[in-house]
Amino acid sequence: MSSSAPPSHSLTGAQARALDRICTEQLALPVDWLMEAAGWQIARRCRGRGLVSVVCGTGGNAGDGLAAARHLSDWGLLAAVSCIDVEHLGGPARAQAEALLARGVQVMASPNLERADLVVDALLGSGLSRPPAGPIAEAIRALREGSTPVLSVDLPSGLDSDTGQAPGEVVQAQTTVALGLPKTGLLQARGPDLAGEVWVADIGIPAAAYAALGVSPPLPLFADSDCVLMPGRGR
Repeated sequence: MSSSAPPSHSLTGAQARALDRICTEQLALPVDWLMEAAGWQIARRCRGRGLVSVVCGTGGNAGDGLAAARHLSDWGLLAAVSCIDVEHLGGPARAQAEALLARGVQVMASPNLERADLVVDALLGSGLSRPPAGPIAEAIRALREGSTPVLSVDLPSGLDSDTGQAPGEVVQAQTTVALGLPKTGLLQARGPDLAGEVWVADIGIPAAAYAALGVSPPLPLFADSDCVLMPGRGR
């Protein structure tokens, strides 16, 4: 279910990381639960757009993408899934990769966009601290230079979550699924142009977690819908 609503609050990258810690350490809500919810929301936004290629990096953002890939595979909508360094994934992201592999889904090292009608960008999240380099930068370039529409997870990869600037290679998204609350960078500088249509998705973060962080989101943001479109951001 989806609707339009004005999520007037946003989170910095540091706040987003602190929110994860509050959920796990104070509210007994494991990160893997949030990752599973994120993957579910991402996969749902891909429905009706043909076959999907999921392109993942190496952190928590990759775990969200891999969780989405599993659902898309179950629905017959997965064209391909890649991960820059699947062997070195850790924690919940590693578990998501293992769940895919157990289904017989091949996880490639390089993006494969040949059969895709849509690409999920799960390369980089809110932890960007320097310009993308190496295989990550190459993957971002492949997505940007390709003709396939891109749906980015939380942020277009390469966009600074706080400033909305891009210090190097950056993805041009058609759609961005912001998890919980939008990151500040989506709302300023280059963020609005690079993010495209922005949907804000409920991934089960409790109101108490925001309160502990000192953030007061416009609750009940998700009372009528679990995914809301930011006004003026549709195309």
